[in-house]
Amino acid sequence: MSLTGMVYRPPYEANSLLLQVTQGCSHNKCTFCSMYPDVPFTVCPMEQVEADIEEATSNCPDVERVFLEHGDAFVLSADRLIQIADAIHARLPQVKTIAMYASIQNIRQKTDAELRRLHECGIGGLDIGVESGLDAALKYMNKGHTAEEAKEQLLRLTDAGIEYSFNAILGCGGAELWRENADATAALINAVQPHLLFIGTLHAEPGCRLYQDMKSGVFKECTFGQLLDEQERLIRGLELKDTIYFGSHPSNIVPMQGRLPDHKQEMIEVVCKKREQLRQHLDEYPQRGGEGSILNR
Repeated sequence: MSLTGMVYRPPYEANSLLLQVTQGCSHNKCTFCSMYPDVPFTVCPMEQVEADIEEATSNCPDVERVFLEHGDAFVLSADRLIQIADAIHARLPQVKTIAMYASIQNIRQKTDAELRRLHECGIGGLDIGVESGLDAALKYMNKGHTAEEAKEQLLRLTDAGIEYSFNAILGCGGAELWRENADATAALINAVQPHLLFIGTLHAEPGCRLYQDMKSGVFKECTFGQLLDEQERLIRGLELKDTIYFGSHPSNIVPMQGRLPDHKQEMIEVVCKKREQLRQHLDEYPQRGGEGSILNR
């Protein structure tokens, strides 16, 4: 398969066929992101996409899930996405779901009728970087949407039958707004009731504005104690009917998975146990490695 440049995918797409349909990210302005700093956004020719699908018929004919690359493939028009879906189903009949990264702006650009058509074509499992429910954090992180706009668009997805992952970032309110970030993010999650909640912790690598702001002290990052307090406060504030909590990203102090509300109390206890284990280090800051992995946990 002709995947170009650095390839990113959610952890739970490990067994999916990765099919490139765009290059780079159409927004590419998030304060914390260094994924595609020098990659101009382009749309892959349909001929290339079809050739890659044809190659997949030999390499993985029984694949059941396809993940479209790169950064936010849902930016493509509904017609192009349907064209891609039709090509996939014609050559890979076992495919049940066609997933991809998406943004709130991508959803806003599509009508309700188009969203329903996309659902009918097997498009779902959208991975959406909402990040926070706190407008101050969203503005600083340059997400291009407000909490109210996120709520409106995510509810439109639900009405269309499209499942998605709500990606949230602990710590993106910084040391001064961790309580507000936890409360506002929990409120937004409760309002939209996502199928999957993906939790990561804020980290920055060279090449993004946040890295410089952390170094200079413009952005005051959270300590171990504040991140654990925020995670506990977020979980306590969640009132969900049936949502998978996926918090196994290496950036998290407490990697864990569960289902809410079933495992809520158990998850809170895990956070409290980790706080006790780190009681001598709660005022320290995480030292980060690749993908934000914590080296001094």
